[in-house]
Amino acid sequence: MSKIVKTAENQISIIIKTAFECAVKSGELVSCTLPGFNIEVPADAKNGDYATNAAFVLASPQKKAPRIIAQILEKYISLDRSYFCKAQVAAAGFINFFFGENYYSDILLDVAARGESYGSSDYGKGKRVLIEFVSANPTGPMHVGNARGGALGDCIASVLEKVGYETEREFYINDAGNQIDKFALSLDIRYQQLFLEGIELPEDSYHGKDIITHAKAFADIYGASFLDKTEHERRKALTEFALPINIAQMKAGLSEYRIKYDTWFKESSLHSSGEVNKVIELLRKSEYTYENEGALWFKATEFGCDKDFVLVRSNGVPTYIVPDIAYHYNKLAVRGFDTAIDILGADHHGYVPRLKAVLSALGIDKSRLEVILMQMVRLVRGKETIKASKRSGNAITLLTLLDEVPIDAARFFFIFREANTHLDFDLDLAVEKSNENPVYYCQYAHARICSIFTKLKSDNIEFRGTSGQDLSLLSSNEEKMLISHIASLSDEIVLAAKQLDPSRITRYATELATRFHKFYNAQRVISEDEGIMQARLFLCNCVRTVMKIVLTMLKIDAPEQM
Repeated sequence: MSKIVKTAENQISIIIKTAFECAVKSGELVSCTLPGFNIEVPADAKNGDYATNAAFVLASPQKKAPRIIAQILEKYISLDRSYFCKAQVAAAGFINFFFGENYYSDILLDVAARGESYGSSDYGKGKRVLIEFVSANPTGPMHVGNARGGALGDCIASVLEKVGYETEREFYINDAGNQIDKFALSLDIRYQQLFLEGIELPEDSYHGKDIITHAKAFADIYGASFLDKTEHERRKALTEFALPINIAQMKAGLSEYRIKYDTWFKESSLHSSGEVNKVIELLRKSEYTYENEGALWFKATEFGCDKDFVLVRSNGVPTYIVPDIAYHYNKLAVRGFDTAIDILGADHHGYVPRLKAVLSALGIDKSRLEVILMQMVRLVRGKETIKASKRSGNAITLLTLLDEVPIDAARFFFIFREANTHLDFDLDLAVEKSNENPVYYCQYAHARICSIFTKLKSDNIEFRGTSGQDLSLLSSNEEKMLISHIASLSDEIVLAAKQLDPSRITRYATELATRFHKFYNAQRVISEDEGIMQARLFLCNCVRTVMKIVLTMLKIDAPEQM
């Protein structure tokens, strides 16, 4: 919360408490403990900037109607040395407060004083958070679903950093398990097809052109020599050849997308280090496992799951969830992060309670794992839906998308809606240079302000900055609405952090642009009235600062001209 906003709310609390004490002394109210009361922003601006329900919570101990209590309190309300110019009773007994000019002035002065740090807070208290996102199988190019997860994860991390969390970004490389086995088989078949006839690729294999490319590149180096090797040797060699290429491409693509990971964590390391076997043994020693027909089962039903599940098959091979258990144990117990955040596809809804149940059995507070289930992305162009399949090799890749759509638009669009909602990504709108395109709309507001200050120089007009400003001249409704929105930035970032929802920030930016454009169209900035002009220039500069803060937090450019 902005210190100015916090001060204003504290002032209301003190004003009400003082008025209550005065009313008790006068005998108009009886002495009692003042119950806790709310101070809220009314839904309708005509009801003031803040409203309190103090009269309602006093109704029972005072045995009076809330409106009568409110009218008594109103008589003793003193607004001296506060940010408020008026308080009035409304409706059934709410007391509404209205800001005076000094509030709006102090908000702008705070922006000017704090600069790029405006909106930051220590809400997170330095707690360590690991956010894992994208984490695609390195079996082929990343698709648009990965693009949404990438923008979500990266922006959530930025939001958390802004409010004082120590945040790390991590990519979990699924370089073990069934998908890697299928990848190896696909490579093997494509390699053999270069030299042998009559070999068909199974339907459920990977059919993308990248598999053929890898096989040919391998053959260019080793020729047909690996046909004489065992199937295991050949597939191992092909996988060890192709995987690093895919991982390097992933890193390059995500870097182009402005995502830099602190750690690239390999699933295979959990096997080689013995961490998978370790969690299996820890669970064996717990009271939450049992054996049935040679398999090791976990008592998931004791943690509210609908059924128990297998940890280790009768053949001794762990199920797919065991490396994930080891990975999360590593995050929370070994590396000691306070919180682990996973961004997963919506198809993981049944997986999450099972994972949390096992963590509880291992003595880890399940609330330390936060999971965001991300809905699907549908690419549309006009009224046409673009259909794609990763397995067939026809998926729209991340790099293909970025060839068509500016990075700024891609990142903004992918976080414009909550993660738990389906997203229609309009390819035509994303490249459109109009107010209908929300990222263009926000960037244009920033560029428009920059053009104002460019014109000042060409007209030899000096911007005085904080020197000798009379910000009380900013009295129009458009100016006050704009400043009020600026004041809410810190709270909005904290809410985005609490909810792990960066769409709050894109909506904030869009609303900031809307309010600025309304102000600009209603009020002349450069004028013959020096005082008003300087005050409005000061306001414009603050809007520019805030818009740049928001866009930069989302790793979106804040252009000076468009």
